[in-house]
Amino acid sequence: MNSLTDEQLTRYSRHILLPQVGGRGQQRISAARVFLVGAGGLGSPAALYLASAGVGTVGIADNDTVDLSNLQRQVIHDTKRLGWGKALSAAETISKMNPDVKVVPYAERLSADNILERMKDYDIILDGSDNFSTRYLVSDAAFFLKKTLISGSIFRFEGQVTTLKPHEDGYPCYRCLYPEAPPEGMVPSCQEAGVLGVLAGVIGTLQATEAIKEILSIGDTLAGRLILYDALDMSARSVRVPKNTSCALCGAQPTITSLVESVTTCGTAATA
Repeated sequence: MNSLTDEQLTRYSRHILLPQVGGRGQQRISAARVFLVGAGGLGSPAALYLASAGVGTVGIADNDTVDLSNLQRQVIHDTKRLGWGKALSAAETISKMNPDVKVVPYAERLSADNILERMKDYDIILDGSDNFSTRYLVSDAAFFLKKTLISGSIFRFEGQVTTLKPHEDGYPCYRCLYPEAPPEGMVPSCQEAGVLGVLAGVIGTLQATEAIKEILSIGDTLAGRLILYDALDMSARSVRVPKNTSCALCGAQPTITSLVESVTTCGTAATA
């Protein structure tokens, strides 16, 4: 690893003071590559904190554009960028905040045709998508590429975070938690459900925290655990999530052996 410059020693000094990080840890962060799915409610705070931490390469995939209704929670964008592509807007903010970070924007919809190519060169995947089809596509792609996936979701006043690495023995995949998407119409649409803006900041920041821990190999992983957060009563609880040995993706006799892309409406348990 390259040594840190004097400017970097100053910028990341509060990290370097931590015994669990130090100079070597900061070098690991600087060499890391993290891919964000979405630059919305979850991707915004996650991207900001990963970039401020000095993650060397941040890829951001989002084919949406900045809308006025986004700004209540998508803090990486601003009023002057209404109509901009979200991936490009996020890249602009990060570049101004920390020139150490290489930002790679992907202003396109992820699909079964391009997702493996987009994700293959990254170490960790953060999913902040807002629809079930993308969620399952991302989780399946991460499984086939043997990439650690940090999944976050929000709905009204509640949020969830977990780390998924079924490529390591004993840990579940996303389909172990949720074998299939709920029936069409069972979950309110993005526009109907609503979401507390600051909730996105809490969950996205937890995702970024997990990513930094994974890069540094410190602390207890959320693999095999799901954090459930309720903003109304300010409670958080951790529940164990066992691996499903009959899982269609990561089980002993998988039936899903290649990427499967489904098409759903905006209905989602992860409004972003």
